Order: sequence, then C-alpha cells, then structure tokens
Amino acid sequence: MNLLVEGIVQALAWKPFLFAILGSFMGIVFAAIPGLTVSMGIILLLPFTFHMASVTSMSLLVGVFVGGMTGGSISAILINIPGNPAAIVTSLDGHPLARKGRAGVALGVAFFSSFLGGLFSLACLVTIAPQLADFALKFGAPELASLVLLGLCLICGFAQTSMSKALISGVLGLSFATVGMDPIDSIPRFTFSVVQIQQGVSFLPVMIGLFAVPEIISGMRGSAVSLPDFSTRLRDLLPSPGTLAGLWKTLAQSSLIGTTIGLLPGTGSAVAAVLSYNTAQRRSTEPESFGKGKLEGVSAPEAANSAMTGGAMIPMLTLGIPGDPVTAVMLGALTIQGLAPGPLLFESHGGFVFSIFGSFFIALFLTIVIALLGIRLFVQVLRVPPGLLFPSIAVFCVIGAFALQNSFFDVFLMIGFGLLGYFMQKFDYPIMPLLLAIILGPVFEKNARMSLILSDGDPGIFFRKPISLVFL
Repeated sequence: MNLLVEGIVQALAWKPFLFAILGSFMGIVFAAIPGLTVSMGIILLLPFTFHMASVTSMSLLVGVFVGGMTGGSISAILINIPGNPAAIVTSLDGHPLARKGRAGVALGVAFFSSFLGGLFSLACLVTIAPQLADFALKFGAPELASLVLLGLCLICGFAQTSMSKALISGVLGLSFATVGMDPIDSIPRFTFSVVQIQQGVSFLPVMIGLFAVPEIISGMRGSAVSLPDFSTRLRDLLPSPGTLAGLWKTLAQSSLIGTTIGLLPGTGSAVAAVLSYNTAQRRSTEPESFGKGKLEGVSAPEAANSAMTGGAMIPMLTLGIPGDPVTAVMLGALTIQGLAPGPLLFESHGGFVFSIFGSFFIALFLTIVIALLGIRLFVQVLRVPPGLLFPSIAVFCVIGAFALQNSFFDVFLMIGFGLLGYFMQKFDYPIMPLLLAIILGPVFEKNARMSLILSDGDPGIFFRKPISLVFL
C-alpha cells in the first residue's frame, strides 16, 4: 500500500498530471471518432515521449488507454457507429435508448460503468501483479522460452479469424524478428547490407504502419454523420444513485469477467464485452428486453471493457506478454524507453511500476470528469469530415516515423508495413500475431537457444523443468 501511495504521489507531480489530462482527453477523442483507435492514438503520441521522463510518458499513454475504453461508447450510443470493437455491444442497447430520447442517461451509465469497472481492475492489478512478478523471478531460459511460445499460441488461438491465417501471420512476424544481429553470435542476418536494419526492424514504424495506415486508407472512404439532439447538461448525464444501485450485480459480474479476459493474451476488450453482455442477458429476469434499450445492456459491456485494461496490464508488466493490441503497443513504448517489462522490472524499477498504477488511478478519475464535462465538445468532434481528419493523421504518422532516427528509411518502412497491414485486413489475416511475434520473437529465440546451449542441444530440457512443462 505504501508503494501505491508513493506511485500516486509521483503521478500527481505537475508534469505527469498534466500529461495524464492530455492523454485521457486524447483517448476519449480517438475512441469516439469512428475509424480511429486507441492503438493509433498511442502510436501517434509515441514520438513525443522520446525525451520525456518515464513516469511522464507512461502517464500520457495510460491516460490514452483508460480514456479510450470510455470514449468508444459516445459514437456507439449517439450514431450507432462504434468507436472501438468493444463498443459494438454497447450500441445494441445504447442507440435504442438514444432513439427514445434517453441518450444522456445512456451516456451517463456508460461513463460510470466504465469508471467502476476500471477501479475494480486496478485493485486486481495492484494485488496480483507484484505476487505474479515474484513467482516469475524463478523463471530461467527454458521457462521464459516456453512462456513466450504459450503467449504466441494463445494469441493465435483467440484470433477471430481462422487458426491457419493467425499462424501464417505469426510465422511472418517471427521471420521479421530474425532480421538484424544474432542475439547469441552478434552476426548480422538478413540485412542485405542495409545499415538501418542491422539492429533489427524498428518497432515504431512497424506499429504505425500496421495499425494507423490501414485505418487511414479505410477511413478516407467515410462521410460526415448526423447526430440526435439531446441535453448535454451535467444533471441530465449523471445517473441517479437508485439507477446505479439497480445495476450493481451487472457491474460486479462484468468487472470480474473483463479483468479475467484481460489476463488472457490476445483476447481484448471485444471478447470481454460480448461475454459480459451475454452473461447479463442470461441472468436477467427480462432477457427479451435486451437489444431494445436496456441499461444493463449498456452497463455490462462498458464495465467489462474498462476492467479489461487492468487485467491486460498484469501479464504485460509481470511477464512481458501483452494482453491486447493496446498493451502490445505500450510494451513497445516501454522498450523504446529502455525498460524491459517482466519480473525484473518490479525489482529494478519498483517505484516506476507503482507510478504506472498511480497514473491508472488518476486517469480513471480524470476520464470520467472530462467525459461528463466535455461531452458537448466530443459531440462536435464527431462532425469533423473524414476528408479533413485522416489526411491530418497521415501527416502525423510520417512525422512520427521520421522522428525516431531522423531517417526517411523509417518512413518507407512504415509505408511498407502499412500496405502489408491493409492487405492483411482486406484478406482477413489478423495483425496482432504478426506484431507480437516481431516484439516477442527475439525473446523466444534468445532463451530457446540459451536453453539448448545449456543442455548440449537436448530439447528435453523444456520438458524436464516443471514450470516449462506446464506452459507447454
């Protein structure tokens, strides 16, 4: 508890707090606008964190993460166009409520459900993460190699396309991960005499390309939207205590589901939202009213997708395995900062880890305040024409890729991976296994080869270690 208080104090310093406000605001905006994503928001802000202190940069990125889980409900409820995948479920009951003239109530319930789900997951994060990190300190090279392999297999297994396409995506990512210096022999591999990739493929241009460029190409085809009229006064947005009290069972079970789903690598907020919605519907005394404008149908997915954030950060921070696409990007951000997520992070940078927890706590409160007070502004943001919005984002993508090493090679790398990501989406190949294989591939290769060196080439070492055997 003392470390958590210390972390909150660090996050309350004026600079981290200021950037937490900015991050929460940007997260809501990026999630509220159809076609934009939280991952894209974090990627676009990454270049601005290069020269920030670690606590300040993570305050910004955690703010985007937390704010993004709330912002998606705005467009889902008002115009029936979800701002993120999880908000698809929110729109099932949120938009019917808006058509009935209850948009303010639906938004208020969505905001408070997201806030309470996030608080629950934060409590789990603070409680579980340090214990799991202590356990993970017992891992040697065989255990780490098996763990990474398990994570990659889970991500492929939970892919919402065919298993074969997910495996192809993962193998392609592992192929890209072999480019650069050999982790054992320090000999350049597959560089074709290109100096810029001797240290491997840079994370930032790859992430911008895979996540942002396909969305820009698709978003340019969109059109401006029309919005329903509703009151944006604070008193019309705040749900009554009686309303929240009537939702407590839904909030509790959905928060638990969301946190649990977040712990499983590769699942994400959409899975949490669907499971929580189905559970709420099954346990309701009026299941037939779901989909027609029921508050439980708004509360369940919003609590679950927000609770998923804390759950997803547990494996990312303790094991170095991200739980969803956003934490995969944040894993890359920590790597760029020179920090290696995993059990040693808690030993060597314990204060920093708890400052992330503190930033999470602060971002939850900032997000609900910004969402309630700024709803009128967010409604206006939804009216920005895609023809103006997406070219502006494209400019930021180019600047971000170039800023990493002041190299046009990274810009071309971003464009190349952007085209790859676009065609992967077009032909229904998941991007997540590709990205995580690029990030985790070097970790797997290094530990697998070290294990084989220790055992004189005997692969049985992976099965003789109890923890490694469990993972396999």
